[in-house]
Amino acid sequence: MKTINLILGTHNHQPVGNFDFVFEDSYNRSYKPFLDVYENFPDIKIVQHYTGILYEWILKNRPEFFEELKKLVERGSMEMMSGGFYEPILAVIPDEDKTGQIQKLTKFIKKHFDYDAKGLWLAERIWEQHLVKPLHQAGIEYVVLDDTHFKYAGLTDEQLLGYYITEEQGFTTHLFPISKQLRYTIPFQDVAVTLDYLRELATEEGDRIVVFADDGEKFGAWPGTYEHVYGKNQWLEKFFQALRDNSDWIRTMTFKEAVEKFEPLGRIYLTNSSYAEMMHWALPSKKAYRAYEDFEQKLKDAHLYNEYEYFVRGGFWRNFMVKYPESNQMHKRMLEISTRARDLQEKGKKVKPETIDKIWEAQCNCPYWHGVFGGTYLPNLRHPIFTALIEADVALDKIDNKDGNVGVVTTDFDKDGKPEIILKSNELSLYLKPSEGGKLIELDYKRARKNILDIFTRQEEGYHNKIRSEPDGAMSLPHFKEAGLETHLNYDRYRRGSFIEHFLPMETSVEELYHGAQRELSDFHLTPFAFKTKGTKAKQKVTFTKTGNVHVEGANLPVELTKAITLEQGKSEFQVQYELKALEKSLKVMFAVENCYGLLAGDAPDRYYYVPGIELEDAKLRSMGEVRSAVIGLKDEWLNIDARLEASQEARIVRYPIETISLSEAGFERVYQASAVFFCFELTLTEKPLKLNFTQSFKGV
Repeated sequence: MKTINLILGTHNHQPVGNFDFVFEDSYNRSYKPFLDVYENFPDIKIVQHYTGILYEWILKNRPEFFEELKKLVERGSMEMMSGGFYEPILAVIPDEDKTGQIQKLTKFIKKHFDYDAKGLWLAERIWEQHLVKPLHQAGIEYVVLDDTHFKYAGLTDEQLLGYYITEEQGFTTHLFPISKQLRYTIPFQDVAVTLDYLRELATEEGDRIVVFADDGEKFGAWPGTYEHVYGKNQWLEKFFQALRDNSDWIRTMTFKEAVEKFEPLGRIYLTNSSYAEMMHWALPSKKAYRAYEDFEQKLKDAHLYNEYEYFVRGGFWRNFMVKYPESNQMHKRMLEISTRARDLQEKGKKVKPETIDKIWEAQCNCPYWHGVFGGTYLPNLRHPIFTALIEADVALDKIDNKDGNVGVVTTDFDKDGKPEIILKSNELSLYLKPSEGGKLIELDYKRARKNILDIFTRQEEGYHNKIRSEPDGAMSLPHFKEAGLETHLNYDRYRRGSFIEHFLPMETSVEELYHGAQRELSDFHLTPFAFKTKGTKAKQKVTFTKTGNVHVEGANLPVELTKAITLEQGKSEFQVQYELKALEKSLKVMFAVENCYGLLAGDAPDRYYYVPGIELEDAKLRSMGEVRSAVIGLKDEWLNIDARLEASQEARIVRYPIETISLSEAGFERVYQASAVFFCFELTLTEKPLKLNFTQSFKGV
């Protein structure tokens, strides 16, 4: 009789910072009902992977589920897989963190289920060959990847019915290909379709292995799947019953059993890759993004795609850190803190395990990229990354900066070949970018464990043309969360931050600024500034200078601008002093200083603006408007932050929300990213330096 060996696995995950109701909903609609059905089929073997984040939520909120899992493991029908505890992209974190995270999850599984996990679920199946060595060192004997990875290496479908061995510097591990066909039939198509496919693969020798391994959330938590899988259609019940009824020729097994019973098909080295959609999303420009789609469609129209699809591939995952500077900022901050902790350990200093764990928590992959499932655009997923990093930073401050000294470092922090300046005290951390106008790109208020500049620049995505191309009335379709989204497709011409200088026409309106349509009279906000640093352990100052042209009255007139930023010991505030002067002739101009604040919620009643002596008609952080004052503040009662910005003279203060339009599995949505505040001064510049001073301060509400 012809037989086939089938491995069935699910990967279950929720990111750090996801809303509790999402955990709850996924548990009730996917994780729990899946096991409830599976319990009735002890003769069928499956593989389960849960991330440490999800394990901890379940242990805290649904501890009885652990007992259910343990019983299934004990009966011998379930294999448990390891992985990075906080589901990091292993390829882009330090090797010590790779092995540390894997061993943490492996030990967790051993403690709670008395199971020695030897297999690894690789986050987003992002593979780089150098991973083999740390995986081997962490005790991993096999990894599951998409069959796409193997096809990119030149293998055909017929060569993917088993597993391979791979090597790096003499270290080895085994690689199992996941069947694309099964990912598309399970659970979306009739059970018979999967059975027919398995029947095609079965042989008299019975030595072929086919793998299904995919997100567990597709079994109930994805939109529209619960009723299909557990409700009226009872798909999962029917599927397991079909496997039982056909057990004479479909042999379910675990990865562990497959490695013990069968030899690898051979040795293979795989290219850097992920699943096809991820590589499409990683293309760093909208032109490349759309060209990929066009090329793919042309191949399909010519009926060539199925034959040649393994020659069609998109970008490289790491280029998300090119596409999104905000992702790169998080990544390099994570590397900075991880390196700092290891350096202290190497010097014999005791770094608490909780501190290392905070660094690992900040490596959760979801906010570092964007596709249909990635979360770079979601403030609630970025926020806990920075919170964990700042928490670790504060803990390390207690080791190597007990006196609370102010430090200044000039380094290529973001690895773009240009220097950044980092000012740090035990109260604040300021990351400044001289190559882009000396702007502030990160501002950590340590008491609240909050990066005030956890914001997102508005940029055009490759899929935005789909919003514009919808016919009249189409905005009522379910995949659009609100009507009129096309009116919010606004793009920035520079990376957002704080203490960014603009020279604007006097008549520039709030609406122009909101839409990113203001006419800039200079390029001070885009171009490099010269800089120097000076100070003591108690106070440090960074001074930026630039001479540039301002276009007024049909002429380009040279202006010299100096910006000095001062941070003092023991203060949750810093000073910014400006000097401006005209070098040839006097000129009248609007000089605007831009600041941004990422305080998570734009419409919540406990997050709002305030202006002393003025009652704002709409004070929500998502509001738009202007007032005349020398002071404006933003309060976030939930985060316990009062951010107050005060100038040395009155200005026209313009405020508006920074909003993005992104795509998720639920459709297109508008997301509040931050609040932008412009202090607009109507000035006459002469050869005599004109001075303006700002104080940016923070305290609890």
